[in-house]
Amino acid sequence: MEATRCVARHVHTGPLRILRSLYPEGDEICHNVLVHPPGGLVAGDTLDITVRVASGAHGLVTTPGATRFYRSDGALALQCTAITLDAGARMEWLPLEAICYSGCLAENRLTLNLAPSAELLGWDVTALGLPAAGKPFDTGKFCQHIEVPGVWLERAQIKALDALLMNSPLGLAGHRCMGTLFFIAGSKLERKRRQEALDKAREVIAAHPLCATAGATSPDGQVVVVRVLAPVVEPAMALLKQVWLAWRSHFWQQTASSPRIWST
Repeated sequence: MEATRCVARHVHTGPLRILRSLYPEGDEICHNVLVHPPGGLVAGDTLDITVRVASGAHGLVTTPGATRFYRSDGALALQCTAITLDAGARMEWLPLEAICYSGCLAENRLTLNLAPSAELLGWDVTALGLPAAGKPFDTGKFCQHIEVPGVWLERAQIKALDALLMNSPLGLAGHRCMGTLFFIAGSKLERKRRQEALDKAREVIAAHPLCATAGATSPDGQVVVVRVLAPVVEPAMALLKQVWLAWRSHFWQQTASSPRIWST
């Protein structure tokens, strides 16, 4: 008998774990809430997250709160996520933002491996300091690494004391939140499908207050990307959520269904 329910199986060492698996869209899509009760990483901490989506399955993973990289005494704090999709699998990787506290030495590494016909929708959002709370990112270093081996690589080295990078119009231009939304396919996308995704993203961006600091591009035939800069997290996340929902409908004909944890 053909399976009709997508089921998450998980094991853990340490406090990081799946809190719950939910089915707000029915049995075919399994929503999962990934929880790290300590709430953050300090010097020397490493979080290893490994996800595999089997052929024909559709999983969504999010978090109930931000990942926090706290001040370091000199050792690196590392979060390393590796996601593998088998042929025909679908995955939505939608963690809330990573916050870099002043003085942190941190790296957030995401590696995506997709078999032919697999597809993934995901994002990566980083906040540098807490400017609204009067806690700027004055010292420290952060490395953001997103990779589809042999296809696409994004690697940013952020140093708080690099004034040109942090404040120049050719750098972050004073913004302290950067976000990237990506659609990755295991095979080359049809040109029409890829162009329509860009058009839909640009339509959302054009109507948004962050239109001057956001853009959509396709650096490879398997990748479509939206990037945004903002002073704080909330407007950047709002824009990415709009494009995510538009792409979800375009690529997969799935109606809007935000994870329940976002509204609690």
